[in-house]
Amino acid sequence: MPDPGQRFPAALRVKRGEDFERAYGLRRRRDLGGIIVYGAPNGLGVTRLGLSVSRKVGGAVARNRMKRLLREAFRAVQQELPRGLDLVVVARPHEEWDGARYRAGLVQAARDLAPVPPDGAHGTGS
Repeated sequence: MPDPGQRFPAALRVKRGEDFERAYGLRRRRDLGGIIVYGAPNGLGVTRLGLSVSRKVGGAVARNRMKRLLREAFRAVQQELPRGLDLVVVARPHEEWDGARYRAGLVQAARDLAPVPPDGAHGTGS
């Protein structure tokens, strides 16, 4: 069990259906092959994680393992992520990656999906 400073508290979880729908509705996503990461600004000053792992990924054991791996990857890199985002990760059936690949994918997707700062800087966006 992680030490208390390394847990995944409820405040960092996307739980409400409206928040998932907002992330899907903006159509801002990064397809990393085995996972798709949707991003939406949340106005909260913290980045939260939502997971969607369907039965296509496998049975309950496989789905729970995938969720555990993704939560651990998020927990490990959350200090590197831009603030104020809801990241919704949709897992596809794929060969399990190592933790480093999930961590790198989350970091890159979050940076790509972060809103443009209000100081007038413009990104390429998508």
